[in-house]
Amino acid sequence: MSKKHISIVTPCYNEEGNVANLSRVIAGVFAKLPQYTYEHVFIDNASTDSTVKILRQLAAEDKNIKVILNARNFGHIRSPFHGMLSCMGDAIILVVADFQDPPEMIAEFLAKWEEGYKIVIGVKKRSRENPLMFAIRKAFYNLLAKMSDSGERPVKNFTGFGLYDQSFIAVLRTLDDPYPYFRGMITELGFDRYEIEYTQPQRAAGKTKNNFFTLYDIAMLGFTNHSKLPLRLAAFVGFFSATVSLLVAVAYFVYKLIYWDWFVVGQAPLVIGVFFFASVQLFFIGIIGEYIGAIHTQVRKRPLVIEKERINFEGDSRYSG
Repeated sequence: MSKKHISIVTPCYNEEGNVANLSRVIAGVFAKLPQYTYEHVFIDNASTDSTVKILRQLAAEDKNIKVILNARNFGHIRSPFHGMLSCMGDAIILVVADFQDPPEMIAEFLAKWEEGYKIVIGVKKRSRENPLMFAIRKAFYNLLAKMSDSGERPVKNFTGFGLYDQSFIAVLRTLDDPYPYFRGMITELGFDRYEIEYTQPQRAAGKTKNNFFTLYDIAMLGFTNHSKLPLRLAAFVGFFSATVSLLVAVAYFVYKLIYWDWFVVGQAPLVIGVFFFASVQLFFIGIIGEYIGAIHTQVRKRPLVIEKERINFEGDSRYSG
């Protein structure tokens, strides 16, 4: 009976201080799991440091290590997704390069997968990262869960770290989504899932590549994919504001008729009202713009990534044809 083959996918960008150590740790994990064969697929997003050079050396020394080099930086959403779709293992495990996804949990993932779960994911119960950032992320997940449509609520404190059966990956290949919110697909597609809580360690080396704009991007992607509430809220607020404005206008008109000689409205209410309603309009125009931008991304149907090179894929029957 042939051994089951596991694909480990690690997206990386400027991770020269981590990729070699991670490859050794993963190899050590599977040395204790002789019932499986494995491949470790690094998908590099056009790193500008020595990451690519190190990956080439690792691939030359170990045929279990495969490398996909992107033609340019396609972002933190598309590149990992493409890497997972490119793998043909019986199960695919997504592990980031900075050791904030504990590799030792791979054995736990595989044990639950063997019990029949098609998806086994890690959920952050605590984190040793910046407490403020963890609190902000936790608040975002709570807000997204409350605002999401029923039945599609994303898993709280889940970043993508987990195991995915090839049957689930096969469904993802049929979606043709050029900018996928992978974290939400876990619940949306309805596969049997098991969650394992863990404490997220600090980054092993280097600096995080996430900044305000990348975090905002994934937050808005979550909202536009899983909730219509912001759009409906715009309609509700507009109706409420219009009602209040009408009532205030009638009240002022009646008060002026009764106290015509001495009642003067003044400019303050006008200035406050104009700025208030202008700010409300701009806010909801921005919300609508996010949804229009999401639609624009979908209709263009651009590829997830353009690959520049693949290393160690040749000769593997799983990837032939």
